[in-house]
Amino acid sequence: MPAYVVFMREKTVNLSELEAYWARVSATMDGHPLKVLAAYGKHVTLEGPDVEGVVIAEFPSLEEARAWYDSPAYQEAAQHRHRGAIYRGLIVEGV
Repeated sequence: MPAYVVFMREKTVNLSELEAYWARVSATMDGHPLKVLAAYGKHVTLEGPDVEGVVIAEFPSLEEARAWYDSPAYQEAAQHRHRGAIYRGLIVEGV
């Protein structure tokens, strides 16, 4: 069953840290079966507080999504994301 990683950027606090993250995150995808479906395109907030941006990536399974997220390469890059902005992130199984 496919799974989707969803990140919502709520507020940027350090643009240079976000830029460091963006420069590193593509390399974390090597060897992981994922497809980026949306990345900071136009969005419409229907409920709740608005966000600055949304990223959605598809994986073949929840386990594959978690393996990418937990990988040392992604966790190293994510430290820049954590210092650069306030995000919400989740993995959801598809149907």
